[in-house]
Amino acid sequence: MKFLVLGAGMMGGAVVFDLARSRSVDRIKVADIDRERAEAVVKKMGGSKASAVVADVRDYDRIVELMKDCDVAISAVTLYHNDALTKAAIEAKANFCDLGGSDDIVGKQKAFDDEARRVGVTIVPNCGLAPGMANVIAMHGVKQFEQVYDVQIRVGGLPQHPRPPLNYQLVFSIDGLIKEYTAKARVLRHGKIEYVDPLTEIELIEFPKPFDSLEAFHTGGGASLLPELLQGKVNSLDYKTIRYRGHAEKMKTLLDLGFANTEPISIGDHITTPRELFGELLKKKLSFGDKDVVLMKITIRGVRDGKERTVGFTMIDCFDENSSLTAMMRTTAFPTSIIAQMIAGSEIHAKGVYTPEECVPAGPFIAELRQRNIIIEETWN
Repeated sequence: MKFLVLGAGMMGGAVVFDLARSRSVDRIKVADIDRERAEAVVKKMGGSKASAVVADVRDYDRIVELMKDCDVAISAVTLYHNDALTKAAIEAKANFCDLGGSDDIVGKQKAFDDEARRVGVTIVPNCGLAPGMANVIAMHGVKQFEQVYDVQIRVGGLPQHPRPPLNYQLVFSIDGLIKEYTAKARVLRHGKIEYVDPLTEIELIEFPKPFDSLEAFHTGGGASLLPELLQGKVNSLDYKTIRYRGHAEKMKTLLDLGFANTEPISIGDHITTPRELFGELLKKKLSFGDKDVVLMKITIRGVRDGKERTVGFTMIDCFDENSSLTAMMRTTAFPTSIIAQMIAGSEIHAKGVYTPEECVPAGPFIAELRQRNIIIEETWN
């Protein structure tokens, strides 16, 4: 199997790490606009299977050329490029998947479904943690009931030793984080899709010590297509992000002051946007490099075998001391790598554009996660 990984950042590097350690993978090309960064990922993560190439994802013709020589192309670049990369993959007749994170962009990718079917390729956006792994697990749980009342998905990446003022550290793209905090969340209420403001409806959530002082609140994008797929079949469904208590209120205050606005402002002789300034400030303040943890709790209530039952899926994944990979890298990049390998190996064989909850076989997927020591605990009551 031959793979092309676009982007040599943290997540791209972790994708390469996992691909390079899979027996079925023969070759990995790592493409980045920065040659030194691509070569560093190859040296540290890829071993003899990987090689570095220079490419700008905005250079459409160059990307098409690179995609023609792979079984699956994987995007680990900023999510705003994913619709154009989907188009390039279809022209190159290459399978494609990405880390995702934006409902709007997935909508644009879905518009290519007919073209992808026509040329016989598989496109799977939203393959990361949430959206991604969490959605596959949630759909897996839903399918075990005859009737489903409600689905609650709670996911978050946290520093193990939080620091004020936000008790959070950056573990993925700042653009993705701000997008989550500013996009409305799609939920199901009374079986119908509704839109809810982000950073609202804060609830307390419990995990074993020391992760016992936590909150969860609405953010955009995490539910992916679950509301559409389960509309009329499930009474209520929502996705919330987990943080240490007090985070949502502080972040909402900053956003209410306009720090995520995109209208240009003048600061002395410089013109910028509040969003760009905010992003830079967050990078400086929240990049303190603490060991992290990713928490997931999915609860589904309904009727199974004629009785009211509840199933819970729980995951606690910590920074890996052996590989020095963060928990967020493991739980975002490894699912993406697994899905890419499932596409290349025809375990996912449907042609067209599908999100993971539509096409990923949950049993083999969970088994592959377990082999990487990402453990999903299932409990019935």
